[in-house]
Amino acid sequence: MAHNSFITIKGARVHNLKNIDAKIPKDKFVVITGLSGSGKSSLAFDTIYSEGQRRYVESLSSYARQFLELQDKPDVDEIHGLSPTIAIEQRTASSNPRSTVGTVTEIYDYLRVLFSRAGRPHCPACGKPVQKLGAHSVAKGLRELIDETSVVLLSPVVRDEKGLHRGLLDWAKKTGYSEVRYNGVFVPIDELKMMRRDKEHKSTIELVISRYGQYDESSKLEEEITKAFELADGFLSVYRDDTGADVAYSQRLTCPTCDIHMPEMEPRIFSFNSPHGACPACTGLGNKLEIMPELVMPNPRLTIAQGAIKPWTRIAGNQQYNMKVLEAVALAHDFSLDVPVSRLPKKAMDIVLYGTGEEEYVADGKKATYEGVVPNLEKRFRETDSDYVRKEIENYMNTVVCPSCQGKRLRSEVFGIRFGGKNIADVVTMSIDEAHGFFSGLIPNKKGHPSTRLGAGKAQKEQKGVVGLSETEEKIAAQALREISIRLDNLVKVGLGYLTLDRAAISLSGGELQRVRLATQLGNDLSGVIYVLDEPSIGLHPRDNDKLIDALKSLRDQGNSVIVVEHDEATIEAADYVIDMGPKAGTLGGEIVSEGTPAQLKRDPKSLTGLYMTGKEEISIPKRYRKGQGRFLSIKGAEEFNLRKVDVKIPLGLLVTVTGVSGSGKSTLVVDILSRVLAKKLYRAKEMPGKHKEIKGLNELDKVITIDQSPIGRTPRSNPATYTGVFTAIRDLFTEVAEAKMKGYDAGKFSFNVKGGGRCEACAGEGLIRIEMQFLPDVFIECTECHGKRYNTEALEIHYKDKTISDVLDMTVEDAAGFFSDQHLIHDKLSVLKDVGLGYLKLGQPATTLSGGEAQRVKLATELSRRATGRTLYILDEPTTGLHFDDIKRLLGVLNQLVDKGNSVLIIEHNMDVIKSSDWVIDMGPEGGAGGGLVVAEGTPRDVAAVKESHTGRYLKIALKGAGAGRSGANVKAGRVSKVKSAVRVRARATA
Repeated sequence: MAHNSFITIKGARVHNLKNIDAKIPKDKFVVITGLSGSGKSSLAFDTIYSEGQRRYVESLSSYARQFLELQDKPDVDEIHGLSPTIAIEQRTASSNPRSTVGTVTEIYDYLRVLFSRAGRPHCPACGKPVQKLGAHSVAKGLRELIDETSVVLLSPVVRDEKGLHRGLLDWAKKTGYSEVRYNGVFVPIDELKMMRRDKEHKSTIELVISRYGQYDESSKLEEEITKAFELADGFLSVYRDDTGADVAYSQRLTCPTCDIHMPEMEPRIFSFNSPHGACPACTGLGNKLEIMPELVMPNPRLTIAQGAIKPWTRIAGNQQYNMKVLEAVALAHDFSLDVPVSRLPKKAMDIVLYGTGEEEYVADGKKATYEGVVPNLEKRFRETDSDYVRKEIENYMNTVVCPSCQGKRLRSEVFGIRFGGKNIADVVTMSIDEAHGFFSGLIPNKKGHPSTRLGAGKAQKEQKGVVGLSETEEKIAAQALREISIRLDNLVKVGLGYLTLDRAAISLSGGELQRVRLATQLGNDLSGVIYVLDEPSIGLHPRDNDKLIDALKSLRDQGNSVIVVEHDEATIEAADYVIDMGPKAGTLGGEIVSEGTPAQLKRDPKSLTGLYMTGKEEISIPKRYRKGQGRFLSIKGAEEFNLRKVDVKIPLGLLVTVTGVSGSGKSTLVVDILSRVLAKKLYRAKEMPGKHKEIKGLNELDKVITIDQSPIGRTPRSNPATYTGVFTAIRDLFTEVAEAKMKGYDAGKFSFNVKGGGRCEACAGEGLIRIEMQFLPDVFIECTECHGKRYNTEALEIHYKDKTISDVLDMTVEDAAGFFSDQHLIHDKLSVLKDVGLGYLKLGQPATTLSGGEAQRVKLATELSRRATGRTLYILDEPTTGLHFDDIKRLLGVLNQLVDKGNSVLIIEHNMDVIKSSDWVIDMGPEGGAGGGLVVAEGTPRDVAAVKESHTGRYLKIALKGAGAGRSGANVKAGRVSKVKSAVRVRARATA
């Protein structure tokens, strides 16, 4: 190969990389793998991607550079053969609640153009078509009407308004008009002026512009129609003599039946980020904050007199007066304030919470009305300028779906505009699979797609509810339809067909968001680029892996280099070239252990990844599955999102895995329903659980710990010691040293965050000083005062076992565990970090330098180090994120220890090594999105592997055989098989 066919790296020393050299083939699909913390991301992102970005920015003018985020130069001697680099990372979306899958992929922008330019307006109330008419087209239709009957041309100058309108009648008379129709009755203007009318009554006045006898061919018709439109702001009516009925016409998009005015069809009226389109009630968010009565009165055992109304005890400045008014209200409506609120009748509770309107009472010798606790809090929330009061009131509020737009984000008039028979809300609530089928079927003159033009004949098989396009609509919509269809197709290719376009970006997992970005890049059709991806297979079921691998290969086939940091075996097998980092993690890693094709990796005895791929190392299947304690959590009638009234029994005292294809309802069932119900019951959490009938068995638990995918605090000041809480105990230990006691030092003296304590003020406790270089990247140099130790000389004079606080922060977890072996609290927390494979981390290592897998395990270790009661439920959402086969083996060891102590572990997972090692598996599906939401199979891993209808079962069968298990000899009794909305639901149970 020519020299420029490689990315050549010499002397890379970023983070833990040990001066490595690498030669990576270009225009290939390359996987970098290895243990978590072995240096994969340091090589791929912090070296290759960062240097590529830095070189691009440096190619710009110094003026342009000052507006861009500048990359530090990686610690590397030289890199040759670099092309422009694009990173598709796992980073979470911005916290903007307005961002959706549709806006991130730009599909929604095309939808707005499509609906505004090719949509058909209908009345949102009655559904009748609405059209904008010009004077010429009205005249044409009116001539046909005049051929049938005589007519009266009317201009409705007053439409259902109060008043006498004398000035208008005087003007009409002077202008030459002599007759009007008043509330449906024709009357001369002079006669109407003399009539006794009530100005408080609404009336309709229509000027008689002209009368036309049958067959009248007046040349002034079009001119008089124009005049009628001008006088009535774009409206006119025509009275038929033969039937006495009116025919209404409008130059604006207005339903004459419902009198609903529709806005001009522009892209901005479909934008929930614009005041022209956003629902006025929720300002386009789709949800709003509402006061929740159960948060206002959280303790139903208290009486109102004892302070049951919590906000009155915290933020009411005039609590005594409020109580006196409420006493008068209670006296008038015959209820007591000295009865626990749980025993108050519903009528009395409604009065307390929502008030009594304008009814007056006497309190403190003054007349007063009682508006109610809820309206008062809502009013104060809207009107206050105090951030403290606003934040305090938010404690009594919860997010609910906007009752005005039902979560659709847009004003109601917009939903009358349809394209292909669907309004924009119908389209964005479809799954991407459904939307792809809908738009592909509407693309005009595309081979392989039937034409949907009106009158295309019986050969056209339209989808249910889909209306064909006219020839004009086809021409207008053609380009936008193609762009939308391509983008939807790319989302389907990366396995995201189950998502909806209105799904909030902040609700996506890191893996889902990364695949959304990957789909965007597939549509860009670039070549000669280096793409760097961070574990794109996260959150993806093995069934969908092939789609993802095909998408990555298509990027390569376009003439790009694809570098993927990955642990997934199928992805490694599909790669053209593999680099295995190691041999261990942290300071014991940072080297290239093996490289070459997947086949070469398997033959290399030094490659730990190769050993697992060949089966020489393996995660063993349990010799026997635990039977549990006969205790269950039973979820009844779960129907949040796509769940279809499912009933699930989760055995306690076992390692239970909930699995299924992406979008099948796993997280909805476990996190949105079960976890929230438990948090509400045990910790009085305010977050509302998803829709379900009931959950039985909650009394079997006294503690729940949920570890989800939300990141830990990623600031340089956050580190493993501060996050796990072990640093608090270490600081307390230093305060017990005799010298510290003598000098009166408290724990703040040993904190690098407390101003005026023991931190070095020159660098504010960071150990580094930032020097701004204007249009060059900021340079960080070691603080000359503390020499990177973070503390001042006073704090560093205190020694514990000959070590300063700075020395302790510089220790690895493993070294610190030995150093503090006699301090049980500190030793236990550090032991858990060591058990989850983080013994190599330094206690003071900034959180910003931790890999994704390391950060997740720090979070896991923090929870595991807390006291388990034997009745604790641990809920983990994809804990194998960022973990190598060997890391997973260690993780399973820790989780099994928890179960052996009598606790319950519930995991949402796709990883087959975890699933095959579980005691009980619940498989959701059968598909994602609308095709999911059912329990397909449940039982031991062998039971689920025997269920043909289970996608998980198919791959589990291979995993069990690959581990030498073969098929289970146990008799599997399949439960009843029934079709529910064309989806198969099978529950497999092992016979006792």
